[in-house]
Amino acid sequence: MVEYRIDRRSGVATYLQIVQQTRQALRLGLLEPGDKLPTAREVVEATAINPNTVLKAYRELEREGLVEARRGLGTFVRRTLGAAPADSPLRGELAEWAARARQAGLERDDVAALFTAVLDDQFGDPQRPKQHQKQHQDQQPQATQGDPV
Repeated sequence: MVEYRIDRRSGVATYLQIVQQTRQALRLGLLEPGDKLPTAREVVEATAINPNTVLKAYRELEREGLVEARRGLGTFVRRTLGAAPADSPLRGELAEWAARARQAGLERDDVAALFTAVLDDQFGDPQRPKQHQKQHQDQQPQATQGDPV
């Protein structure tokens, strides 16, 4: 069962935080098809938010085809996302890296900025049109024969 955490200082709309946390749980395999999401009442009791906010988030997830509301039964997961299980060895490696970053004195925002920069390098910047990404890649220095690798 997913437990939502609402960060009121994040600047992200509360319903979007619920949508994002649900997507993350789907990517990590913490939620699987057939699983039931907490009821709006349960989320309200745990987070002290307006029930309409929860329902708005669930409607957004339903619109995306990720969940379905079953009248009188609740909201259930229809499909999963991604292939990064929570117990992946990569998660362990990332946790070790994050611990080293913290020991090095980096703040959470520093780590997030650094991680985003690496993601952009490896996967492209989703905010940047693909044509600009191609130009950026073309501008990267290319290894030539005889260069140390």
